[in-house]
Amino acid sequence: MLRISRKAESFTESVIREMNRLAVAAGAVSLAQGFPDFPCPPELKAAAAAAVADDINQYAITWGAKPLRDAIAATTARQFPGWGAIDPETEVTVTCGATEAMMAAMLGLLDPGDEIVVFEPYYENYGPDAILAGAIPRYVTLHEPDWSIDPDELRAAFGPRTRAIVVNSPHNPTGKVLSRAELDLIAGLCIEFDALAFTDDIYEHIVFEGEHIPLASLPGMADRTVSIHSMSKTYSVTGWRIGWTIAAPDLTVGITQCPASEAGSRPGGDEGRGSGARRERRRRDRHGRSGSLGDHPAADLKSPHGDQHGVSRAGDDAVNSPGI
Repeated sequence: MLRISRKAESFTESVIREMNRLAVAAGAVSLAQGFPDFPCPPELKAAAAAAVADDINQYAITWGAKPLRDAIAATTARQFPGWGAIDPETEVTVTCGATEAMMAAMLGLLDPGDEIVVFEPYYENYGPDAILAGAIPRYVTLHEPDWSIDPDELRAAFGPRTRAIVVNSPHNPTGKVLSRAELDLIAGLCIEFDALAFTDDIYEHIVFEGEHIPLASLPGMADRTVSIHSMSKTYSVTGWRIGWTIAAPDLTVGITQCPASEAGSRPGGDEGRGSGARRERRRRDRHGRSGSLGDHPAADLKSPHGDQHGVSRAGDDAVNSPGI
């Protein structure tokens, strides 16, 4: 009998895609997926157009074009001085967006039966990524109203089979920005249990309150952190699919093996120089992004500290009330 794989059977249709599909069918506004509401910087458009005009249209090296990797290393070190020097030849891997970066990291660094700690709620791909890698997710709840971490619950999730933890700050979908104390807690457990950290830093430059602190910049974490980034949200180019990882050379070896087998090449020629073009922190007006819904008395929308998302505890009265 013909059938799909057991791995594919173990997860369902993307909730984000399903909600978008239903919204289109109903003629409704979809709040399921975050799209930037600002244009791509003109410097980046010009660089992309110039690259196409110059016939930079062929395969890039498996781990990404050198101009792009050089720009990533230089820009990251400039934005986050505590990180230290980054070697673009041995520590940077370009991927097809942050989504592939996370998948490549898990496939390249986890073995079947390894356990990986994931905070919930979480971006929906983390669970399937772990399953495809043969790993076992261990979920730890972020507690309302401020989406705090219970230190005892987090410690209980770590054990002898723990291989890694996924850290996403600013956090999708709550908009939480992890504090230095919370990052110190995570770092301490990683070091104690000899675990890796996969940090999804896609919203690192979209911070309204607090400060984004790269976990890799904390003492003892540079060699055990795979930081994952993307141009998608910072530059409003979600369709370009340009992401990357920064990791120690020993970890990068494993990460690069998976993209090499999946696609054979990576996006980004000279247009990748845009990583150094204009990477300002986007402290955008939260009221402009969420005010119209948040001001509705029935919506109960918590104002995010970062990211492009927020969580609303809207019940039936809100969903069925005028203006929603």
